[in-house]
This record gives sequence, C-alpha cells and structure tokens, in this order.
Amino acid sequence: MSNFKKTLGLTAVVGLTALPALAQDAAIDTGDTAWMMMSTALVLFMILPGLALFYGGLVRSKNMLSVLMQCTLITAMVMVVWVLYGYSMAFGPSLSPYWGGLDKAFLFGVTADSVSGSIPEYVFSVFQMTFAAITPALIIGSFAERIKFSSLLVFVLLWVTFVYFPIAHMVWGGPTTIVDATGATVTAGGGLFFNMGAMDFAGGTVVHINAGIAALVGALMIGKRVGFGKDNMAPHSMTLTMVGASILWVGWFGFNAGSALAANGTAGLAMINTFVATAAAILSWSAVEGLLRGKASMLGAASGMVAGLVAITPACGFVGPLGAILLGAIVSPICYFFVTTVKVKLGYDDSLDVFGVHCVGGISGALLTAVFASEAFGGGGYGANAGSMGAQMIVQIEAVGTTILWCGIGSFVFFKLVDMVMGLRVSTDAERQGLDLTSHGESAYHS
Repeated sequence: MSNFKKTLGLTAVVGLTALPALAQDAAIDTGDTAWMMMSTALVLFMILPGLALFYGGLVRSKNMLSVLMQCTLITAMVMVVWVLYGYSMAFGPSLSPYWGGLDKAFLFGVTADSVSGSIPEYVFSVFQMTFAAITPALIIGSFAERIKFSSLLVFVLLWVTFVYFPIAHMVWGGPTTIVDATGATVTAGGGLFFNMGAMDFAGGTVVHINAGIAALVGALMIGKRVGFGKDNMAPHSMTLTMVGASILWVGWFGFNAGSALAANGTAGLAMINTFVATAAAILSWSAVEGLLRGKASMLGAASGMVAGLVAITPACGFVGPLGAILLGAIVSPICYFFVTTVKVKLGYDDSLDVFGVHCVGGISGALLTAVFASEAFGGGGYGANAGSMGAQMIVQIEAVGTTILWCGIGSFVFFKLVDMVMGLRVSTDAERQGLDLTSHGESAYHS
C-alpha cells in the first residue's frame, strides 16, 4: 500500500479533545468501494483455496489434509483476532511509530458511516484483515509435515500480535490528527517506516520478508523432517500445485492492485506490473533451470510464478512495466540460487522453500524498487523523504534490516516459548504415519 497515496482519516485522543474524523466529511466513492470489496474477496481466494492447494500439492499425500487444515484454521483465527485488537494495533490512532494502540479495539468507533479515504472504514479494515490472515499461513510451508497443530495455532496467535501487527503499523500506519495543548490542529505520529519514506506498495516487508524470516527460524528450530535427504519427499501432486499457484496469481491482483485503495490509474499500473513481472519471472526461472538442469520443470515454473509475484509486490505501484519485467527477470535466478544451492550447502530443511522464495524474493523486490522506481526505467520517481535512487536505497535497506531483526528475534522467542510449554514437533511415529491421520483423524485420499 502506497505511503504517498494512502489516507486513513483517523483521529486520536491524546489526553485532549479529539477532532471529528476528517475523512468522514468525504463522500464514499461507490466505484472505489466496489473494487475494494472485490479485491478483498480476491485476497481471501489467494489463501483458500489458492495457498492451501499450492502447499498441499507440494507435500506428501499423507500430509495433504494437514496443510489444508492449517491454512483454514489460521485464516479463521486471525480474522477474529483482527476484530478484537489487530486492526487497532496496526491502524489505530496512536502517535507511536511502532503500534497503533488499542483505541479501536473491538472496532470501537468504526461504523457504517465512518470513512477511510474514499471507501467505508469497514471495507478498509476487512481488506487489511485478509493480509493479516495470509501472512502467517505462508510461514507453515517451511516446517510442513512435522509441527503440532495446537502448537502452530498458539505460535501464530503470538506472532501476529507482536510481530505482524507492529510491522504493518510501521509500514502503513499514517499520521494522526489531534488538537494539541494550545488548541491548534496538528498532524503527528505515523509508522516508523512510513515516516522514513520506505516504498512498500503492497507488502514486501509486511508480508513476504516477515513470513520468510519466521519460516527460516521455524525450520531451524523445529529441525529436519524424519528421513530428510534419504526418503523420497517429492510433491505428491504437481497438478494441485499448478492449480494453487494459478489461483494465487489471480488473487494477487486484489493484493497488489487493491493496495491502491481506489479504482484508479495507480491500480491499473499495479495490475499490468503484476502481469508482466510474473510472466518474466516464469520465463527466467524456466530458462535458468533448462540451462543448468537440461529440463524446465512445472515445479520450476510455479516457483518462478510465485517469486515474480512476491518481488513485484513492494514495487507494483512505483515502477513502470519495463522496470517490472526487468525485476521479474532478475529475481528468479536469485531465488533459484537460494533454493538449489544455499539451502543444500547450509543443510536446513525449508520444506516448501518459503525462505528461498518469499523472503529472498521479498528482499530482492524491496531493494530493486529503489532502482526501478527511477524515471529512467519508466518509474514514478521518489518521495520527498529520499529524492534519489541512492537515498531511497538506504531507506529500503534500513526497512528491510529492521524487519529482519524484529521478526527474527520475535519469531525465535515465540517458537522457543511454545516449544518449552507445549512442544513444537509431533512424535517420530506420528510424522512417519502422516499428520492427516495422527493430527486430524482424517485422510485427504481414500484408496
């Protein structure tokens, strides 16, 4: 979501009298509202069934249903938590650069008449709710086939509360309008990265780097799958993986173009960039794979598809189509290297390559945004906080680095806490039998 185009219309009481919400005087644009409601449904479509089928096809058949259950329950839990306090922590009217406070807990003050920009605040809130739901669902791919279901849900509850919601506020939390002690109207506050001028249109740091770092920490702390490096752990259904990846691409238009928060030219720019960056990444991954392995695989094409989608996410509203194509072409070889070489050399078991694709792709996209936003590549230029490619690159590096530290430390603490209290990993026997039966008493397939 663009720092430069977003209007939340929030006000705060900071020991003083709050102003009426300024944005409530604005008229709701029915076209913008219709598009944002559609975008919200598209992002939900990304999770269920898109991500669930994509991940499900990549695991062994005895764990298919467990992945579907994890995606479904995470989505449901985060939606409830979002209403209770998540929306307030991420987008509440706080002057803190790190969280939004609890003034809007239980959606207090949000009504059918309250407005955010040109859309109802309810629509803005539910759109952001789908982002909060998909991010922890992405994490599960790194330790698929071996985590306790109950422990996963407790970890996700802690993680979204203390990692996702604060990062979302840092990136997208806009300033708050208050009345100061002298009676003057002032605008203050705003998220840490927002005030720095970090460019993250649709969630490169918030969603993908965040999820990817948590995924790597989880994979390292939970350990390798039983039989890793010895047993056949190939995907059980590339057909389902292809279907899931394709649904992700379709849903991603809500994710990226919806982050314009309006049906306008910026949404159109994000839309074409989501098309061409992804296409270039598919071609690039398949070309690299063909050159190095002699064959281009469907798994590689699907991986390139997701890598391209991830990389264009922070950049889609800032770069032109030429820059998007270049970005997509560049990101696939980088992710391919991490998936096929770095992971093998370091020996960690990131089951479905969440770190190698989402984190590495997200970092690549966030940094390359500073390059391809240049008008020389057809981009829209830089905000007042940076003004040049070099200055913007420094801001992007600071935002990426802070996200890595915040998420890495928080994820380690919460994985460790859950492990100490509940245990993170299923038994060896349960893992060998498969989580479908041992965790859920059901099977995705019947012979």
